[in-house]
Amino acid sequence: MTTRITFRPRFCGAVVKEARATVAAGRVVERIRRKDHTLWKPVPEGIANRLGWLDSPRAMQERLPEIEGFIDGVLADGFDFALLLGMGGSSLAPEVFRKVFGVADGFLDLAVLDSTDPGAVLAFAERLDLDRTLFIVSTKSGGTVETVSFMKYFYNMVAEKFGEAAAGKHFAAITDSGSALAEIARERHFRHTFLNDPEIGGRYSALSFFGLVPAALIGMDLDCLLERAADAAAVEFADERESVSGTVLGAMLGQFATQERDKLTFCFSHGLAVFGDWAEQLIAESTGKEGEGILPVVGEELGPPDVYGEDRIFCAIRISGDTTGEEQLKALAEAGHPVIDIELTDPYDLGGQCFFWEMAAAAACWRLAVNPFDQPNVEAAKLLARKIISEYPEKGSMPPEKPFLMVPGISVYGTLAAETLDVVLPMFLLQAKPDAYVALQAYVAPSPEVDEALHRLRMRIRDHLYLAATAGYGPRFLHSTGQLHKGDAGRGLFIQITADDPRDAPIPDEIGRPESAITFGVLKQAQAFADRQALLDAGRSAIRIHLHKDAAGGLARLTAVL
Repeated sequence: MTTRITFRPRFCGAVVKEARATVAAGRVVERIRRKDHTLWKPVPEGIANRLGWLDSPRAMQERLPEIEGFIDGVLADGFDFALLLGMGGSSLAPEVFRKVFGVADGFLDLAVLDSTDPGAVLAFAERLDLDRTLFIVSTKSGGTVETVSFMKYFYNMVAEKFGEAAAGKHFAAITDSGSALAEIARERHFRHTFLNDPEIGGRYSALSFFGLVPAALIGMDLDCLLERAADAAAVEFADERESVSGTVLGAMLGQFATQERDKLTFCFSHGLAVFGDWAEQLIAESTGKEGEGILPVVGEELGPPDVYGEDRIFCAIRISGDTTGEEQLKALAEAGHPVIDIELTDPYDLGGQCFFWEMAAAAACWRLAVNPFDQPNVEAAKLLARKIISEYPEKGSMPPEKPFLMVPGISVYGTLAAETLDVVLPMFLLQAKPDAYVALQAYVAPSPEVDEALHRLRMRIRDHLYLAATAGYGPRFLHSTGQLHKGDAGRGLFIQITADDPRDAPIPDEIGRPESAITFGVLKQAQAFADRQALLDAGRSAIRIHLHKDAAGGLARLTAVL
């Protein structure tokens, strides 16, 4: 592996040595290599059939001809743009590859749709050149509600323009054998269906068809990417234990988490920043359950030591020679915060980093005694959302809610006794327990303006209240950090942000038919309501702030009064 890993300050050397000894005593590497489910739990269910990712770096090299043949056909038919429809593990690696590597000459541009906000859906619908657009429907289960909704909407658009007989050539599927999507792809004559190894879970699928097919569309060198991953696997499973493997790092992170140093804060070279979104899902959804968890903090500006508590670890992933954040990292290490430095030769080392961090997550979960491959707390919100959606056609409305505070442009829902907007967030955040964190959950249309407004609010919370603060768009984050939010030790405070939808778009009841019982706006509202209720049911503190017409402006108002 071409990466270089170092630690500071000096005491981290002893922690690494202890982690290496603990891993050796538990025969962790050997047991992972043997796919021994007892490393995590005594029963194999949900573990033994989720370890296929261990073989991906070599196994997928044998599948490259299938991918290459598909790409040749797509290019020959004149496609120059691909829209990937997916959520979570199906969409995050493709987004990383596109933003890090760009598009090679002669290949397709690629975008990812992973927002049910009707504005986001309509933005693509109104600007796509359907003659030259390929749709990649990507879902392991074949039934992910958001992905299936996207597929039905865009398939109907394509069929309306070209006819159903020709629509299928504009679509390809990535899924598991026997899934509902595999059957739809066969019936509708999709141009290709990639059947992934069913023993690979979504968040461990970056080096499988789910990540590699989109990577090939933009012209990445898959041989190089997989070789770097294979190099990383060789380091993990080598007999020589002097190097710092992902297994050792994971055990170290798990050990720190048991001591309540459980906020893993990332710093990246500028061009690699999006890798944090992939790592966030892997770490949060793997570790966050049974009252345990490691909170990944991505996209945060590094601050001076005095804005951080004793609950932080810092990890810098940078290209060799890049000193991004070095001044702040040096000060943090001198103040006694653990700092992990990972140096990459070039962006293709991300292939190795995918495998490295998958091993780290698995080892951290071993140290925390949780199953890294399940998501037990996600289903509660899904069930409630399904119930709301099934009842909507008859009721014609969402479950009633009454705000406790209304001011021009903003309504606030929850149980606070706040009488003015100025005191809402201060009163809510006073509930923070030691080592708490704040999660901003934005069920609004993604935009650069909202990105910036969320960032400013995060930094205000950190700098004035010394709390870790994260931000995510809904329902995207439900497939990433949503498990941790409901399954960890319960110290999170959740601020849900919603806004009016100026436009909406119908979701077809069936692919190829025009009838529609609900819209994307209704789906998003149902998921937001269900998620907040699931948080409350799990004993978490949560409020909803509805910003009506202007999400970015409303966030700026909240920041100003905090």
